[in-house]
Amino acid sequence: MDCKLQNRDLLPLVVALALLVWLLPVTDVHAQVAPPAPNDRASMQTLQIPSHGSLLNALVYVAAGSGPHPAVVLLHGFPGYERNLDLAQDIRSAGWDVLFFDYRGSWGTPGVFSFTHSIEDTAAAVDYLRQATVAKKLRLDGNRIVLIGHSMGGFLAVQTAAADPAIMAIGLISAADLGGMVPEPLPSDRESRVIQALSSGYSSQGMAPLAGCTPERLARETIANAPRWSFNTKVNLLKNRPLLIVTSDDEFAPACIALAETLRLQGDDRVVTVHISTDHVYSDSRRVLSDVVMKWLGTLTSDEHRSAGP
Repeated sequence: MDCKLQNRDLLPLVVALALLVWLLPVTDVHAQVAPPAPNDRASMQTLQIPSHGSLLNALVYVAAGSGPHPAVVLLHGFPGYERNLDLAQDIRSAGWDVLFFDYRGSWGTPGVFSFTHSIEDTAAAVDYLRQATVAKKLRLDGNRIVLIGHSMGGFLAVQTAAADPAIMAIGLISAADLGGMVPEPLPSDRESRVIQALSSGYSSQGMAPLAGCTPERLARETIANAPRWSFNTKVNLLKNRPLLIVTSDDEFAPACIALAETLRLQGDDRVVTVHISTDHVYSDSRRVLSDVVMKWLGTLTSDEHRSAGP
């Protein structure tokens, strides 16, 4: 028997298969998957936040879903080359809105840069999110705001949360205790040396993105405010809220560890500390840093669900 099929022998089979496919019911895959409502999609909103006569350049990563979402205010450091927007994307994916902004006099935001202005700007940004019209537009809950700050941003988170008991929780990433860098009390014969040391440190970070300031002016501002800016003076104002304190292999780690230890001695059992062996901007540990932050934020929402009850 000849088992080889000729092309003409295959023709009836091809025709039959084509007819069968044509007769099968057509399924519209796109019709089965309902597209998200346009108003519920994740998005990025650019905006300007009023603060003491200036408008802060800002953006919000809006989470998907109708909300209202808890919100993170993500505070960058000095001068802000590392903006940590990879964290913002990850945080949004977990259902949080994330606000990022530039302080007065930094990165094109009008005004004069100073640490005092940056503290004021952070408070203004929080107040802005709490406005009913803003919260509705961004689908966020103004009663559930968390501050997460890196380096100088951690300093701002401490100052702002200490003055605002409604802040839900505070995350510090290699936070800079600016006040704690100044000896207390500072002998008058050492002031010039401290000014020189602080000025050199600020200058080495890069002043190009900052307007209206000099390293020496920032150093004098730090010395003048050190007694009330030191982390040690804020312990009683922070101790009843969850804190995440992440440290790295930099000069700011000892002050952050001391803050955690003092809070625990004061009876605060909601302090989480994590050390990551890397540089100040977590260059080779971005995924590790993100995992730490995401895990901590997850505990905050879990705590809410437990407190709400069945």
